[in-house]
Amino acid sequence: MVREVAYSDEFKNKVRKLDSSIKMEVKKKIGKIINKPDIGKPMRYSRKGTRELYISSFRLSYKYDKTNDIVILLDFYHKDEQ
Repeated sequence: MVREVAYSDEFKNKVRKLDSSIKMEVKKKIGKIINKPDIGKPMRYSRKGTRELYISSFRLSYKYDKTNDIVILLDFYHKDEQ
């Protein structure tokens, strides 16, 4: 289980604008990330070191720092915005 969770400003702004049903899904997925940080798909190339988790047609991007035991939620975007 993760000791600390941090949120980027970009993540906060995007989640704030979401529909309430999607917000609930995001909260559930964040809970899963906290319990098992390596649950997301590891990214490659320019996004190496980050992971993504699918939430219907959206993607939640995060980074897990093992040495400090912290999860940083980076971005939330539609799959077509990649």
